[in-house]
Amino acid sequence: MAGHGAPVPMRSERTGPLRGTAEVPGDKSISHRALILGAMAVGETRITGLLEGEDVLDTGRAMAAFGATVERLGPGAWRVAGVGVGGFREPEDVIDCGNSGTGVRLIMGAVATSDLTAIFTGDASLRSRPMGRVTEPLALFGATTRGRRGGRLPLALTGAADPLPATYTSPVPSAQVKSAVLLAGLNAPGVTTLIEREATRDHTERMLAGFGAEIATEVTEEGRVITLRGQPELRPQAIAVPRDPSSAAFPVAAALLAEGSDVLVPGIGLNPTRAGFYETLVEMGADIAFENRREEGGEPAADLRVRHGALRGVEVPPERAASMIDEYPILAALAATAEGRTVMRGVKELRVKESDRLDAMARGLEACGVTVEEGPDFLIVHGMGAGGVPGGATVESRLDHRIAMAFLCLGLATKAPVTVDDAGPIATSFPNFVPLMRGLGAEIA
Repeated sequence: MAGHGAPVPMRSERTGPLRGTAEVPGDKSISHRALILGAMAVGETRITGLLEGEDVLDTGRAMAAFGATVERLGPGAWRVAGVGVGGFREPEDVIDCGNSGTGVRLIMGAVATSDLTAIFTGDASLRSRPMGRVTEPLALFGATTRGRRGGRLPLALTGAADPLPATYTSPVPSAQVKSAVLLAGLNAPGVTTLIEREATRDHTERMLAGFGAEIATEVTEEGRVITLRGQPELRPQAIAVPRDPSSAAFPVAAALLAEGSDVLVPGIGLNPTRAGFYETLVEMGADIAFENRREEGGEPAADLRVRHGALRGVEVPPERAASMIDEYPILAALAATAEGRTVMRGVKELRVKESDRLDAMARGLEACGVTVEEGPDFLIVHGMGAGGVPGGATVESRLDHRIAMAFLCLGLATKAPVTVDDAGPIATSFPNFVPLMRGLGAEIA
């Protein structure tokens, strides 16, 4: 889906209490990895709860193009017959990853140590995002790439015919970079080592271990040192994908914003490397109960009971950024309705997401009458208290699903409605966002 259809404007307005159960989609990060590792295993992997948004479906189509059998059995239920580590074939056509930075970077890692050439592209947003952060470490394995200036898509990758193991220290806290390196290391002989100075989401490490890879993590003075022994035979798995904490952030935020709300959001993955947003909400005074704690698909999970209540501004520790990087847009929207300032530092990674999310949120909040301070690596939102945000603006989503959803949630509590110029990209990660929110009572049209 390299092209994006006609814009889909959407408006939200102040609403009454939200009530009911919000069953959000499966975790996007885990869904991508389940399809890729299923394709690299020998035998049949069964997946339940898979997110069926466009980003993940594009990854499934890519795995089929590289030779795996990828079949939908029913809602959220999929079957992947893998080709084994090193078994990918050269695709006959361009690999279109749509809007997904996670998809394209992980797939490039997975094929970088196979003797083939593949051309990758995506939509306008993805074609603007830097790929050098992945292509540079992949070159250590022997892969070569050629793309547009700045290493941007469309990009041709030729995998290493005789791959070498690599040792790489990631200069940025990025689970995508880490995962690309580890996936490339699967088909390299010997031991590949990845060092990250700041902990990032660890779904790849957990899932690699589940598929039978020999992987270990040690915390040292350098940071987290992850070692992977290459050329294993991965065992197929039955994977139950927990619900996505990043998607859950939107109905959770909406319940906090709309007076009188009481919403249950069940089965949310609460991996410690992903739960920073919920930790921050508790510090802001949010009324959230974590019920029925358990494990789903090897990941900690719980049901979230969320009730409306006043929020206070906080300073988010910079070291928490990696565990909530996708939730800063909705946090900024919530911060606009809090009492006092909310300070977000260490967030320069937001500038290279589907859009420059720092700039997008700053300009959108300003249009809604909120005072913000923005720098290269920080955003400060001056909260206006519950019911104090004027709204009445049309905000640019910039082809970014999280920007669109954040402002549609904010509009549920502003004095005047908020319009998003294009809500179409929401389908990439949360295809049932609008009906789910309407089902709770949200005024979104």
